[in-house]
This record gives sequence, C-alpha cells and structure tokens, in this order.
Amino acid sequence: PPPGDSYGVLPRPCRALVLLNPQSGAGRALEDFQAVVQPMLADADIATTVFITERPHHAHEKVRDEDLSQWDVVVVMSGDGLLYEVVNGLMERPDWRDSLKKPLCILPGGSGNALAASINHYAGNDHVAKKKLLTNCTFILCKGLHTQMDLVSLSTVSGKRFFSFLGFGWGFISDVDIDSEKYRRLGNARFTLGTLQCLAKLRVYQGRLSYLPVDTEQSTSTAPTDPHAPVTNGQAGRILPPAGTEAAGVPPADSLLVPLCQPVPAHWTVVPEEEFVSVYAIYQSHLATNLLMAPAARLNDGCIHLFYLKAGISRVALLKLFLAMAKGTHLDLNCPHLCYVPVRAFRLEPRAAAGIMTVDGEALACEPVQG
Repeated sequence: PPPGDSYGVLPRPCRALVLLNPQSGAGRALEDFQAVVQPMLADADIATTVFITERPHHAHEKVRDEDLSQWDVVVVMSGDGLLYEVVNGLMERPDWRDSLKKPLCILPGGSGNALAASINHYAGNDHVAKKKLLTNCTFILCKGLHTQMDLVSLSTVSGKRFFSFLGFGWGFISDVDIDSEKYRRLGNARFTLGTLQCLAKLRVYQGRLSYLPVDTEQSTSTAPTDPHAPVTNGQAGRILPPAGTEAAGVPPADSLLVPLCQPVPAHWTVVPEEEFVSVYAIYQSHLATNLLMAPAARLNDGCIHLFYLKAGISRVALLKLFLAMAKGTHLDLNCPHLCYVPVRAFRLEPRAAAGIMTVDGEALACEPVQG
C-alpha cells in the first residue's frame, strides 16, 4: 500500500449484505455471483445475504431505511449505477456520518465497471476484464482490507444535491455513455461503438467552466501538472468536515463553494474558452474497464481530475485520444485541444440546456452545476 494510507480489516467471520442487480451489464450478474464469487467468499468465512434489486432506486431505499448494524460490509455486484444509488441512499440517512464508515465493496457486474477497474489498478494488478476482473475484486474482498475513498458533492442550480464517487461529465463523453446504453449487452464494446457513432455527429457545447486549482491551496511549490507530484494537502478533498462542526443528521457543508447564483471567488480560474467538445471531472483512474483516463488518480487523493476538450479538435485527433486512453497515454500525445488540471472544486455553466450531463454514468438534466 502507498505510504500514509491506513487500512482497516474486516472481521472474521464476516457478514456481507450483497446488493445485486440481475439486469446490469449483459444480465449475467446473478450467475457470475453464484459461480465465481460465492465459493471464494465461503472459503474466506464471509456469510452473504443477497438482496436482488427489482427496480431503479430499490437499493437506494434499502440502504437508506435499513438497520445496517447486522452486516460488516455492503457489497454491490452490478455496474457503477447501483453503487451510486447506495452512496446517495447512505447520505440521506440521519446517521450518514456513521453509515459512511461501513465498508463498501464493488464487484463488477455491469458493462462499464469503472470503479472496479480503478481499484484493481490501485491494487497493482494487471489490466484485466470480465471474469478475471471479477475474480481479482472478489479476492480483494476476501482479504478484507479497506481504506478511505473520496466522495464529491455536486449541486445544481435547481437545488439538487448528489454525492459522486466516479465522475461528472458533459458533452462528448456523456453522450457516448448514454447513447451506448442500448448496446450494453455487448459489455465493454458498447463504448467503442458509441464512440464511433458520436464521432460521426461531433457536436460543440457552449458554456463557462471555472475551477479551484489544487495548487492554490498548497503551501509547497510542487507543480501540480506533474502527475507524480505529491498532493500535500491530502485532507482538503475529504467529504467529512471537522468533527463537532455540524449537528448530527445535517448533510456535510460545501466549504469550498459559493452559491451558484454568485460569481466564483476571485482566486478561482475561469477557462477563457467557452466552446467545448467535452468536460469530464473524474476522481478515479478508470472511466471504463479499458479507459484509463486519470493515471495519476488515487482512491483518496483529495483531488478532482478535470479534463476538458476545446472545440476545434478533428475527428481523427479525437479518435487517437480515445485509442491512447486504453493505455492511459492520451496526455503524452500533447494534443493542444486537451487540457488536464487537478482541482479541488469546479463549476460548469452551460449556455443553453444542450447536451447530456452524467454523474457516475447516470443522466442528469443539463443545467449549471458545481462540485
């Protein structure tokens, strides 16, 4: 493990609540769970209670309302969308602060599986997919080590609030994600097909992007453009405010943000360009099993990795970026249209309600948002 990371250990024997969406990905999650996961967990002395979701928001309601004390770990066997429901269900509990201490585990059962691929990457494992990735992630659960993960608080101008573990997107990448939903039986190939389709009708989105760079809060002179530079103020992105600052049950305050109706603070950076092909704020290394978007990202680096693609990029250059992203070498291409900056907070104000916004792969209405 990296220096400075502290790990907890699950008890033995261990009781796991498994939330499983049988419709996710190619629809094989239940049989994969029974064939691959269950025998490994039995060997590791982990007893499972399997809860099969029957509709959207089912898992959200379950973890929001359930007494979770009877389980040592909550396991999500699905795509990233189900974990998004679980995180937001936990955050709606009056005891969210304690509930968030309950270890969560993701087992890949969807078509994207970005967080599972990221955790496999952080663990130092080779890049794998499908059953091998599922086996690796189950083995991580069997070992029982757990550590902290950053969450990002997102709020919209219409007053919605979300908690996100993976990323927020607008434009090309979100279009690919949502347009390719109809091909999810193809597994990971859905993103390749979706990318080619969206390339054919490449669109430009107008809006204003602003951010608080990581280095404005750093006391050292480490240049944040170096992906290997240490983020010294690693606590800044933690979702938990200092103990005792808030009443129990009150959701955490957005300490770095001013209301969306006000201009961003003077020490923020406003991007001069206002025409984009895509904006993506990611907090994990992988956007999908074969898209290593933020090679510098770590599970709890207190950092949002902000990428934006300026208008004017050619289809050929964009396709080259996507092909390079499979290995995480897209930044080495030095594409003048691609910008990357590690930030603590960001704001995006679309000029019109054009394009899909996504949070952790789930579609949102297009409106001003900050995180």
